Amino acid sequence: MAKGKGGGTVGTVEALVMPVLEQLGMRLWDVRFEKEGPDWFLRIYIDRDEPLDLNACEEATRAINPVIDAADPIDQSYFMEVGSPGLGRKLTRDVHFEAMRGRRVAAHLIRATAAGEKDVAGILQGKDGARVTLLLDDGSETVIEEKEASYFKLCDDEDLF
Repeated sequence: MAKGKGGGTVGTVEALVMPVLEQLGMRLWDVRFEKEGPDWFLRIYIDRDEPLDLNACEEATRAINPVIDAADPIDQSYFMEVGSPGLGRKLTRDVHFEAMRGRRVAAHLIRATAAGEKDVAGILQGKDGARVTLLLDDGSETVIEEKEASYFKLCDDEDLF
Protein backbone atom coordinates (compact mmCIF):
# COMPACT_ATOMS: atom_id res chain seq x y z
CA MET A 1 0.00 0.00 0.00
CA ALA A 2 1.03 3.60 -0.48
CA LYS A 3 2.78 5.31 2.37
CA GLY A 4 2.76 8.83 3.74
CA LYS A 5 0.08 11.46 3.63
CA GLY A 6 -2.83 10.84 1.29
CA GLY A 7 -1.76 7.37 0.17
CA GLY A 8 -3.81 4.19 0.23
CA THR A 9 -2.77 3.25 3.76
CA VAL A 10 -3.58 6.69 5.13
CA GLY A 11 -6.96 6.84 3.38
CA THR A 12 -7.91 3.37 4.57
CA VAL A 13 -6.94 4.13 8.17
CA GLU A 14 -8.83 7.44 8.06
CA ALA A 15 -11.99 5.67 6.89
CA LEU A 16 -11.62 3.06 9.64
CA VAL A 17 -10.97 5.37 12.59
CA MET A 18 -13.14 8.39 11.78
CA PRO A 19 -16.45 6.79 12.88
CA VAL A 20 -14.81 5.36 16.01
CA LEU A 21 -13.51 8.77 17.03
CA GLU A 22 -16.86 10.44 16.29
CA GLN A 23 -18.54 8.02 18.70
CA LEU A 24 -16.06 9.17 21.36
CA GLY A 25 -16.81 12.84 20.67
CA MET A 26 -13.42 13.33 19.01
CA ARG A 27 -12.26 14.37 15.55
CA LEU A 28 -9.56 12.97 13.33
CA TRP A 29 -6.99 15.69 12.67
CA ASP A 30 -4.48 13.74 10.58
CA VAL A 31 -3.00 10.32 9.85
CA ARG A 32 0.65 9.77 8.97
CA PHE A 33 2.34 6.54 7.96
CA GLU A 34 6.06 7.23 8.12
CA LYS A 35 9.33 5.37 8.11
CA GLU A 36 11.93 6.39 10.68
CA GLY A 37 15.15 4.44 10.47
CA PRO A 38 14.21 0.78 10.16
CA ASP A 39 10.76 1.24 11.73
CA TRP A 40 7.33 2.26 10.41
CA PHE A 41 4.99 4.44 12.47
CA LEU A 42 1.26 4.87 12.07
CA ARG A 43 0.52 8.20 13.73
CA ILE A 44 -3.09 9.13 14.34
CA TYR A 45 -3.65 12.70 15.47
CA ILE A 46 -6.93 13.44 17.22
CA ASP A 47 -8.70 16.55 18.45
CA ARG A 48 -11.84 17.57 20.32
CA ASP A 49 -13.51 20.72 21.60
CA GLU A 50 -12.26 20.26 25.16
CA PRO A 51 -8.55 19.84 25.92
CA LEU A 52 -7.01 16.46 25.17
CA ASP A 53 -5.25 14.66 27.96
CA LEU A 54 -3.51 11.33 28.29
CA ASN A 55 -6.75 9.59 29.31
CA ALA A 56 -8.49 10.76 26.11
CA CYS A 57 -5.59 9.52 23.97
CA GLU A 58 -5.64 6.19 25.79
CA GLU A 59 -9.41 5.90 25.30
CA ALA A 60 -9.01 6.59 21.58
CA THR A 61 -6.16 4.09 21.30
CA ARG A 62 -8.22 1.35 22.99
CA ALA A 63 -11.15 2.00 20.66
CA ILE A 64 -9.10 2.31 17.45
CA ASN A 65 -6.70 -0.60 17.97
CA PRO A 66 -9.19 -3.47 17.53
CA VAL A 67 -10.72 -1.85 14.44
CA ILE A 68 -7.33 -1.53 12.75
CA ASP A 69 -6.29 -5.02 13.86
CA ALA A 70 -9.48 -6.54 12.42
CA ALA A 71 -9.13 -4.73 9.07
CA ASP A 72 -5.35 -5.36 8.93
CA PRO A 73 -4.72 -2.64 6.30
CA ILE A 74 -0.92 -2.58 6.67
CA ASP A 75 1.29 -5.40 5.43
CA GLN A 76 4.49 -4.73 7.39
CA SER A 77 5.01 -4.36 11.10
CA TYR A 78 4.61 -0.86 12.55
CA PHE A 79 4.14 1.07 15.76
CA MET A 80 0.84 2.88 16.28
CA GLU A 81 0.77 6.20 18.11
CA VAL A 82 -2.36 8.16 18.95
CA GLY A 83 -1.98 11.71 20.18
CA SER A 84 -2.72 15.39 19.89
CA PRO A 85 -1.50 17.39 16.89
CA GLY A 86 -0.16 19.84 19.46
CA LEU A 87 -0.45 23.57 19.98
CA GLY A 88 1.55 24.43 16.87
CA ARG A 89 -0.38 21.99 14.69
CA LYS A 90 0.15 22.16 10.95
CA LEU A 91 -2.79 23.01 8.75
CA THR A 92 -2.70 20.61 5.82
CA ARG A 93 -6.32 20.15 4.78
CA ASP A 94 -9.17 22.46 3.88
CA VAL A 95 -11.05 21.37 7.03
CA HIS A 96 -8.06 22.47 9.14
CA PHE A 97 -8.14 25.95 7.62
CA GLU A 98 -11.90 26.18 8.14
CA ALA A 99 -11.65 25.01 11.76
CA MET A 100 -8.89 27.51 12.56
CA ARG A 101 -10.51 30.54 10.86
CA GLY A 102 -10.17 33.55 13.17
CA ARG A 103 -7.11 32.11 14.93
CA ARG A 104 -3.49 33.24 14.67
CA VAL A 105 -1.62 31.26 12.02
CA ALA A 106 1.97 31.36 10.78
CA ALA A 107 3.19 30.57 7.28
CA HIS A 108 6.78 29.68 6.48
CA LEU A 109 7.43 30.86 2.93
CA ILE A 110 9.62 28.95 0.51
CA ARG A 111 11.01 32.21 -0.92
CA ALA A 112 11.50 35.39 1.09
CA THR A 113 9.26 38.40 0.49
CA ALA A 114 10.64 41.63 -0.99
CA ALA A 115 11.32 42.71 2.60
CA GLY A 116 13.40 39.56 3.16
CA GLU A 117 10.90 37.80 5.42
CA LYS A 118 10.24 34.08 5.23
CA ASP A 119 7.82 33.89 8.16
CA VAL A 120 4.43 35.58 8.06
CA ALA A 121 1.84 35.47 10.85
CA GLY A 122 -1.66 36.82 11.14
CA ILE A 123 -5.29 36.01 11.81
CA LEU A 124 -6.59 33.40 9.37
CA GLN A 125 -9.40 34.96 7.35
CA GLY A 126 -10.01 31.92 5.20
CA LYS A 127 -8.89 29.74 2.36
CA ASP A 128 -10.25 29.94 -1.16
CA GLY A 129 -8.92 27.12 -3.28
CA ALA A 130 -5.16 27.30 -2.86
CA ARG A 131 -5.17 30.91 -1.62
CA VAL A 132 -4.86 31.56 2.12
CA THR A 133 -5.72 35.02 3.45
CA LEU A 134 -4.19 36.38 6.65
CA LEU A 135 -4.97 39.63 8.47
CA LEU A 136 -1.59 41.03 9.50
CA ASP A 137 -0.83 42.90 12.72
CA ASP A 138 -0.73 46.23 10.85
CA GLY A 139 -4.35 45.72 9.70
CA SER A 140 -3.50 44.83 6.11
CA GLU A 141 -4.35 41.52 4.46
CA THR A 142 -1.98 39.25 2.62
CA VAL A 143 -2.84 36.34 0.34
CA ILE A 144 -0.44 33.42 0.21
CA GLU A 145 -0.65 30.68 -2.39
CA GLU A 146 -0.45 27.32 -0.65
CA LYS A 147 2.41 26.21 -2.91
CA GLU A 148 4.42 29.29 -1.85
CA ALA A 149 4.62 28.12 1.78
CA SER A 150 6.37 25.06 3.13
CA TYR A 151 3.77 24.98 5.90
CA PHE A 152 0.98 26.78 7.70
CA LYS A 153 0.63 26.20 11.42
CA LEU A 154 -1.43 27.36 14.36
CA CYS A 155 0.38 29.87 16.62
CA ASP A 156 -1.13 28.85 19.94
CA ASP A 157 2.33 28.18 21.33
CA GLU A 158 3.80 31.69 20.81
CA ASP A 159 3.22 32.80 24.40
CA LEU A 160 5.02 29.75 25.80
CA PHE A 161 8.47 30.91 24.73
